[in-house]
Amino acid sequence: MNSSLKQLMRSPAFPGGIITILIFSLDYFQFELVEKFLLFAAFVIVPLVISLLNHDVKSKHQRVIYAAMKWLQFPAALFTLASVMSNKMWGLESTTIPGILSLGWLLFTLLLGIYGLTTIVISKGKAAEIAIGAGLVYFFIGGIWFTLYQYQVNLFQANPATHALSSVHFHFSSAIVPIFIGALGRIMTKKSWYPWVVAIDIIGPILIAIDMIFSKPIEYIGVSLFACNIVVYTAYLLTYLRKKTLDIKATIFLGLSCLAFYTVVVISIFYPLLTNMYSLTILDFIPIYGSLYAFGFVLCGLIGWVYTVNFIKEKASQSAS
Repeated sequence: MNSSLKQLMRSPAFPGGIITILIFSLDYFQFELVEKFLLFAAFVIVPLVISLLNHDVKSKHQRVIYAAMKWLQFPAALFTLASVMSNKMWGLESTTIPGILSLGWLLFTLLLGIYGLTTIVISKGKAAEIAIGAGLVYFFIGGIWFTLYQYQVNLFQANPATHALSSVHFHFSSAIVPIFIGALGRIMTKKSWYPWVVAIDIIGPILIAIDMIFSKPIEYIGVSLFACNIVVYTAYLLTYLRKKTLDIKATIFLGLSCLAFYTVVVISIFYPLLTNMYSLTILDFIPIYGSLYAFGFVLCGLIGWVYTVNFIKEKASQSAS
């Protein structure tokens, strides 16, 4: 068993994955689909992100924050589960208990945000580091939306259901895509267009989140720009995987991640035809879109990048010895 696999097995993502499987498969957990995806992010996605940062060169303050993140992630995820259960299963939805319990996840994502800000500060203008730092900050914004959802607060024109969707958006798209693009930027040959991709990737999620509340037409523009960014990322990544020799597991998982994204694109293109042929609605497609994106693009991508980083570090250490 190589070190990459051992790292994944030791990660809180492993027991978190078991809990997530139970949440998605057992009727006991009477949660909304959006809540299940939020719990998947808390138990699996975030610990994988922490594993991805394992080999980073850290400042003294970052080492302290990173150690705290590793220790507090699983308890914070349990607070998130308790918050959702108190709202859906324990009959406490009319109290402030779900909101109070959600503060555990909010404070943990604040740690992620602080780590991200320190990454940006010490990046010395490197676009890849800025992208990764911004992604970590977006986890904190996702934590804010989750707390607003659990407190059932109406903010501006947005209701709690919109808060839940915004939280999922920041946990899966806004945070993850900049981290992916930053990880790619660390290993790719320097390109003049890369900083522009990072800039759009950082600005795009904010526009989408604001537009989800205030302006649907602008939201479509923001989503289109964000999707084009992912196309650029996946296209370059596939080219890189074809030309470079990486760990076979890294290549497989990163390839599956790209394939999942393009499957979502194809289904979206044929969505009008499928709805006319089979009398389907958008509600029938949401679980398909969500599963392909969360379990395909995001989960496989993170596992692939963890394998890639470990492979590169092991290769460098072997060359040095």
